Amino acid sequence: MSKKKFDLYDFDKTVYPQDSETVFLFYCILHRPYLILITPWLALNLLLFFLGFGDKFKGRCFSFLRFVDGEKMAKKFWDNQQKNIYPIFEPQNRERPVVVCSASPEFFLKPICEKYKVHTLIATRMNPKTGRIDGFNCKDKQKPVRLAETLPDAEFINVYSDSLKNDIHIFELGQKCFHAKKGTLTEMSIEEIRSKVNK
Repeated sequence: MSKKKFDLYDFDKTVYPQDSETVFLFYCILHRPYLILITPWLALNLLLFFLGFGDKFKGRCFSFLRFVDGEKMAKKFWDNQQKNIYPIFEPQNRERPVVVCSASPEFFLKPICEKYKVHTLIATRMNPKTGRIDGFNCKDKQKPVRLAETLPDAEFINVYSDSLKNDIHIFELGQKCFHAKKGTLTEMSIEEIRSKVNK
């Protein structure tokens, strides 16, 4: 049986200019001002997460979901932020079905991926009511693991990401690799990527 062909995208800083889950956190604080009461707790855990102290701190960053309707807020966020998605991600610019593989929470990316007709979304599984992560953060080496679990018979033609280092594991899966920077794509060979990562 022939494999189904897809193009594979990272999300944050690849098709959206920033780290979308962090922007979402501040969006929720802005629109639900009572969250300011737990801002010191959120800021501490956000700092520890970005300093690489472990994925458990990411779940703690999203503990604010206990106090908001996370799925409703995610939809409103993307209604507001859709205008910032880079044109490279527009459905009319695609040659084949698209898979998004991201470390951002699955429930959070679902509304924008549905709007952009994404075939399969693979992201960090998180409870939208508690912020608790189910399994592992979908990043680095976890990405090809999740891809193999979800789409065992997939063949990836083009792979797009802003991060050569963090996403070398998914670049290895593609026939062609594209480094995304501020909405501009540069094709690179996997040998070039390996060389830059291993410097």
